[in-house]
Amino acid sequence: MADLETIAKIATASATNLATQTMFAELMQRCLDAEFDETFTERGHFKKRRKGNRYYWYFQWDQGGKKHETYVGPVTDASITDRVSRFATIKSDYTQRREMVRALIAAGLPAPLYPSGEILDAFWRAGFFRLRGVLVGTLAYACYGPLLGVRLPAASLRTDDADFAQFWGISENIGESMKPPLEILRGIDPTYREVPDINDPFVTTRYVNATNFKVEFLTPNRVSDEHQGKPARMKALAGSGAQPLRHLDYLIHQPERSAILYSAGVPVIVPRAERYAIHKLIVAVERQDQVKSTKDVTQAGGLIQSLVLRRPLELAEAWTDAWAVGERWREKLTRGRERLTEPQRAQLADVIERAERLRTHSRRDRKR
Repeated sequence: MADLETIAKIATASATNLATQTMFAELMQRCLDAEFDETFTERGHFKKRRKGNRYYWYFQWDQGGKKHETYVGPVTDASITDRVSRFATIKSDYTQRREMVRALIAAGLPAPLYPSGEILDAFWRAGFFRLRGVLVGTLAYACYGPLLGVRLPAASLRTDDADFAQFWGISENIGESMKPPLEILRGIDPTYREVPDINDPFVTTRYVNATNFKVEFLTPNRVSDEHQGKPARMKALAGSGAQPLRHLDYLIHQPERSAILYSAGVPVIVPRAERYAIHKLIVAVERQDQVKSTKDVTQAGGLIQSLVLRRPLELAEAWTDAWAVGERWREKLTRGRERLTEPQRAQLADVIERAERLRTHSRRDRKR
């Protein structure tokens, strides 16, 4: 890999060039490979201090503008000193990853506004994505430009909420739990509080802080419409709740990895881009809020224009899978498609038609 200064200059030239895409892919891999000590954050450092005739390790870090320090152990303890040496390697990689993030942002790739980045970083470190949780909503949409090597409509990247999803069956059976979401959020901002659910005041699915930034947990609706809206308890979320939603199982089926350009990069799990696009067409026609509905269509259209070039067969398959669900889905898909621009509708139709021709030829070949 070239030095970071050279890559930064190349990345700045174009957000869609090969060097930028390569650097983003490497950042993703480095984020996934990084090992983080649960006690000693990368943002601090170890310091050797002499007391009498012996040396001891201390760990120092800044938080809230104040310096903090904690005792680690004697330098003569080989296991501790080895740990410090390993941390130095991780620390070095952390610095390089931060430079990569800065270069990618300078190249025009989207970065989350505060406090989104802090929240994603905290839930990643808490193990949410390791426990097969999925980031959904506008913050997930921000991940697709770097993945596809394109610039998506920037106006749609601003958001005042963060949405997380997980299958109930996974949460129930994975056999592990992270800290309660409220505890994690209050570690970022002590003003976070639970928002009571009108259907069950004893199960919380949403949290909000003093600036009205909302964090919500979702899960696919597992039962009939009569249970729609009743929160489900999630074992992997320490028994906290998640709001059941229709169509969510389609969205988070077989998700993919990406990274958020915050700090030294935050590895996340997001829905597959093609499923996100098709899902947005469905939910757009169900929205009562016209502003959000328009935002859904804008995101779907922007992704479709990119996917017809980058993942045409996958886009066609995502459409076909949704179309095959049933008449109600087909009605919503049709109405959502009509809200796309004429070029976007034509591109989508062409991709679906080409994929169907390939399937037809494949069936014929198998019969020969």
